[in-house]
Amino acid sequence: MQLHQLNPTHKPRKGRRIGRGGKKGTYSGKGIKGQKSRAGRKMKPWIREIIKRYPKLRGYRQKSKFKNQNGNSAILNLDVLEKKFNEGDKVSPEILVEKGIIGKIQGRVPKVKILGKGKITKKLIIEGCQLSQNVKKIISTF
Repeated sequence: MQLHQLNPTHKPRKGRRIGRGGKKGTYSGKGIKGQKSRAGRKMKPWIREIIKRYPKLRGYRQKSKFKNQNGNSAILNLDVLEKKFNEGDKVSPEILVEKGIIGKIQGRVPKVKILGKGKITKKLIIEGCQLSQNVKKIISTF
């Protein structure tokens, strides 16, 4: 004898059928009004309703528009340049990668933006880097 050959010795209990009148009161155990109390009710697919409320493609999740402006660029401050470079040195993205100050992004030398945090006392030659307005003022004084 195997498991699939076993049969129960008793009859299965029949489920209670609600909503046929009888001894269940006026609402037959279904509550008052609403979609759940109706005959032949079909529940709304709530997930679909939620999806329908989301905005369509235009103006929503436009990655290129709302992407971080500096997503493909490295950010440096003046205090880093002060520590790592000597007077009259050239600063470019390639040199920054060589010195290990910044790393490559997706295997490429990234764009570099220099911000004005910190002080700089050395005159440096900056090429191929974006500068904030504050840095432009500081460098123009040299």
